[in-house]
Amino acid sequence: MPVPASSPSADATLLEKNRRFYDALWSAARLVEPQRFNTWPLVRSLLEGAPERLEVAPGLRPRLPIEGTQFVDISVPALTRLRQRGARAAIGEVGALPFVDDRFDLVCALDIIEHVDDDEGALSELARVAKPGAVVLLSTPLFASRWTVFDELVGHKRRYEPTRLHELLTTHGLRVERSAAFGMQPESSRLVDFGMWWLSNHRERAMSWYNRVFMPLGLRFQKTLKITEGMIGTDRVDEVLMVCRRLPDECGRTVRRGRSEG
Repeated sequence: MPVPASSPSADATLLEKNRRFYDALWSAARLVEPQRFNTWPLVRSLLEGAPERLEVAPGLRPRLPIEGTQFVDISVPALTRLRQRGARAAIGEVGALPFVDDRFDLVCALDIIEHVDDDEGALSELARVAKPGAVVLLSTPLFASRWTVFDELVGHKRRYEPTRLHELLTTHGLRVERSAAFGMQPESSRLVDFGMWWLSNHRERAMSWYNRVFMPLGLRFQKTLKITEGMIGTDRVDEVLMVCRRLPDECGRTVRRGRSEG
């Protein structure tokens, strides 16, 4: 189980751990176009009326259209590939987004808030840069009791209890309008253990196999997202994808921290 930590040094350590893992992953990976993911039908339905778009930490797996979307990531290899593809991409962290308040009509941050120490700061920033009424697309793993070595492998800080997740979203003025079961974590614990052994003992080869074999297979056998109104029943859900609406400030959202445009 992860151990909570809130000191600046702990946050920096977690950031560096995530950076090292994803720099190594993206250095040997190809960019996968958004249209290849099972999120594309949902994303496509959200594009009308959303000319200003932001995706945070996409790596080389962006879900929003590459053309016309602003991307932010901590990984230089990922940013380099995105720019080569013609994307607008800037280095930055979810807890300190370099954009002014109320900038974007659509904000996407999949598998992000579980990676940072200050998840409240991350949600505050995502809500801050979203316009009132904007859609904020989020995903995160659920239930601390389901913690595995896979969570450690990919740099997770926590899993969320559904009640706590709802409280956090409400605090930051985000209302879940639709949701779906999500994620690509292997169901077999033996497969996870096998992957961890290879990463520990033959890291470069393991990364190569993931990028060339397992990721393409995962894309090929993706399940169609089954979107539910409101929050999906979470008893058997390992990870949840949420379509949230950013509510007006008078609905109780926490105080925003204004920033300059980067």
